[in-house]
Amino acid sequence: MTEIITPPTLLIPQVIVGLGNPEPKYDQTRHNIGFAAIDALSRTWHIPLTENRKFQGQFGEGLGPGNLKVRLLKPLTYMNRSGESIQSVTSWYKLPPESVLVIYDDMDLPLGKTRLRLSGSAGGHNGMKSAISHLHSQNFPRLRIGIGKPKDISNDGHDGTVSHVLGKFSPWEAKLIGPILTFVVECVELTFKQGVEKAMNYCNSWNSPSANG
Repeated sequence: MTEIITPPTLLIPQVIVGLGNPEPKYDQTRHNIGFAAIDALSRTWHIPLTENRKFQGQFGEGLGPGNLKVRLLKPLTYMNRSGESIQSVTSWYKLPPESVLVIYDDMDLPLGKTRLRLSGSAGGHNGMKSAISHLHSQNFPRLRIGIGKPKDISNDGHDGTVSHVLGKFSPWEAKLIGPILTFVVECVELTFKQGVEKAMNYCNSWNSPSANG
């Protein structure tokens, strides 16, 4: 008898969450690059975002690559309570944690570097701490976008950190955000076509011009 080998199931996101803070004063800040990524996906896939009080966020539902259903979410709970919004979506649609792809900023990566992972700790990021706490799991994919470290950071690691992450990109950095977000969209689309695990090679290998600067 011929043995039937079942191919491994691809991990394809069903909810894509970008982390950030509401209010206009946080627009285009480094900490809100997750919001900017969701806006870019919304434009590319023609999925409008509207405020959804039940989900405590801006939410949109539509079709991604391959005509697969996808949901986009920007929590409006402020960063350190992002998990409340994420959990409300996964509970409503009865989705497992691993179906959620979270996009957020990472100060430990140079501007323009991206890192896609299947799981992991919060790494000190308050939004991810909340997501892990409310999803009761670290086993969900995440895409980190580098925002670089502040130049005036001290030995204790605190000076300049808050003003850096909540600050707006400098003029030369701002010119790079467009290409970075274009790449992020390509990376997310690849997770739909090949699954998160295979997409990691591509997503983790690209450098923007800033990464060497």
